[in-house]
Amino acid sequence: VQLVESGGGWVQPGGALRLSCATSGFTFSRFTMSWYRQAPGKERDLVAAIISGGGRTNYADSVKGRFTISRDDAKNTVYLQMNNLKPEDTALYFCNMQIWWGKGTLVTVSS
Repeated sequence: VQLVESGGGWVQPGGALRLSCATSGFTFSRFTMSWYRQAPGKERDLVAAIISGGGRTNYADSVKGRFTISRDDAKNTVYLQMNNLKPEDTALYFCNMQIWWGKGTLVTVSS
């Protein structure tokens, strides 16, 4: 199993980024996919999740209305569209499927 995140970077407050997680080694369409984040000195927290079939999603309260998780089962890829970014969104963002994790992509929000 491989999970490879991309799309992180630096953005000013109010800006937007789209993270991608390309996967391989398993039947992507059958599994719930999640995004987590870990800020410096803090625990890793769930940001968003999307079940297999893409019909239901779940978000942390802190990102509701700003972030959107989606998936493309044909491309074995899960996305996280992040809008109206805030400095407190600064973190290393990880893709997750069950016990497997990517290495993360860094998002920095500052002016």
